[in-house]
Amino acid sequence: MTSLPAPRANAYRDTWCGNLRAQDAGVEQRVAGWVHRRRDHGGLIFLDLRDRTGLLQVVIDPQEAGPEIFKAAERLRSEHVISVGGVLELRGGEHVNPNLPTGEVELRTTSLTVLAEADTPPFPVDEETPVGEEIRLRHRAVDIRREGMREALILRSKIVAAMRDHLTSQGFLEVETPTLTRSTPEGARDFLVPSRNQPGSFYALPQSPQLFKQLLMMGGLERYYQVARCFRDEDLRADRQPEFTQLDIEMSFVTEDEVIGEIETLMTKVFEAGGVKVQPAPWPRLDYDESMLKYGNDRPDLRYGLEIRDISEVIAGSEFKVFESVLAGGGVVRAINAGQREFPRKELDGLNELAQRHGGKAVAWAFVQDDGTWRSPIAKFLGEERTTAANAVLEAGPGDLLLFVGDQAKTAAPVLGALRAYLANYFELIPADEHAITWVVDFPMFEYNDDEDRWDALHHPFTAPTGDLDDPGSLRSRAYDLVLDGSEIGGGSIRIHDPAVQSKVLEILGIDAEEAQDRFGFLLEALRYGTPPHGGIAFGIDRVAAICAGKPSIRDVIAFPKTATGGDPLTGAPDAVPPRQLKELGLARPGV
Repeated sequence: MTSLPAPRANAYRDTWCGNLRAQDAGVEQRVAGWVHRRRDHGGLIFLDLRDRTGLLQVVIDPQEAGPEIFKAAERLRSEHVISVGGVLELRGGEHVNPNLPTGEVELRTTSLTVLAEADTPPFPVDEETPVGEEIRLRHRAVDIRREGMREALILRSKIVAAMRDHLTSQGFLEVETPTLTRSTPEGARDFLVPSRNQPGSFYALPQSPQLFKQLLMMGGLERYYQVARCFRDEDLRADRQPEFTQLDIEMSFVTEDEVIGEIETLMTKVFEAGGVKVQPAPWPRLDYDESMLKYGNDRPDLRYGLEIRDISEVIAGSEFKVFESVLAGGGVVRAINAGQREFPRKELDGLNELAQRHGGKAVAWAFVQDDGTWRSPIAKFLGEERTTAANAVLEAGPGDLLLFVGDQAKTAAPVLGALRAYLANYFELIPADEHAITWVVDFPMFEYNDDEDRWDALHHPFTAPTGDLDDPGSLRSRAYDLVLDGSEIGGGSIRIHDPAVQSKVLEILGIDAEEAQDRFGFLLEALRYGTPPHGGIAFGIDRVAAICAGKPSIRDVIAFPKTATGGDPLTGAPDAVPPRQLKELGLARPGV
């Protein structure tokens, strides 16, 4: 329910449905909106009239309204649009509806105008019944009328307003950056836009304003922000869309601590606007390596335990050939103590499929018995001494379920991370209405791409490194991610401001001087004219809004999203275009 300032009085209304209260009784009012429900009670017609602010009961009594208005009311159906006037009266006694903010009053109709009739909606608007996503998106204008969707968009608006209000108060300038730019490698495929004036040439839609916001710092603006539309041509999932919105921020003459401090103040206000209670700042900082070891990823959900432990050292030298082979090849054996759980054998065997979906091979298991020994297919190969030592590392006691993965560290981590999340959901370990927030810091600068035999930037090529540039594998980056409830809601870094360092980083990534000049020449040239130390961060507004609204998918906080395949059931996009347009763009096939 949303309260709004009184609208400018006109022929349709002079107040909002949801704003009326007992103190307004006795006064003539005019409201307008959609017929939410209609009830015929033996000569009286009751309407629940809905606008953006909520519901108001409207009563049509033929003795007060007259026969013509009553006949018009008899023809009203769900989602007809009307304007209605009358005297607001108290409902009194047992007629009060305690479930509505307007439940103490009703409008006794003296005038009614039908502004638009409606076909039967494709799904009910007056109840939150499950509706297939394809139908919801095809009829999005109707879907937005439903309370859950409407309130999610209102909440999103409040979140964005809180961002803008705070940043403006702190001296940040809102600056727009181009939507049509050139293609640069930033980790995902670009959406390309053909140029009609320069056939064979293409613009790219921005994956982020990264290079432009750095140029703004070089331009001396010192503090910048933008609510920016971004585009990435990548596979979709619940928290990913081909076009999305981020809060983009950049500052000059700052270190990591100053950026983090500024952001903690901002996001505290954002969470207050979103109705999310997190622990007071300063928020904890978790080292990347520790996060990967304990939680299996760099976006840990800290609302529950199930920490991952490394037991490689204590089980080494056993007769279990699978683990021994892994350890001999430089791998690790890690485990989760799931606690005192009942877990059917069928479910245990199903964990192998989970492991394989995330690049692993299998999950071994053991139940700790009353005497500390294991009931497990692998117990006899490890021996009592090793199982006792593993119990100590895992803090395991009678009845505990232990789950093991042996593999190379970069494979074992995501498998155990997925296993940890699965167990938390299966055993319902995630507490309702609790949130856990942390910074993840001290990332590696690069990760090695075995498939392509080259280094990749873990964040992006403009992140400032620390360490010896001649030893890429040892470099760390001055990057930081903010993680809420297992989702990365924001990520940023201190940037490179030395042109020599920037050139070296591009070289490590396999981008030679000629290619660097071709792709980033405008940035490299600007770096030569005096660049201040600078850094920033970007937040996924869709993801923040979804968490605040308690929605599992960001599609439920976006007015007009795409489906999981990137399609738009509402408009039919993407779609073919006439040959004439392709010809104008120089894209028509020969002979067309």
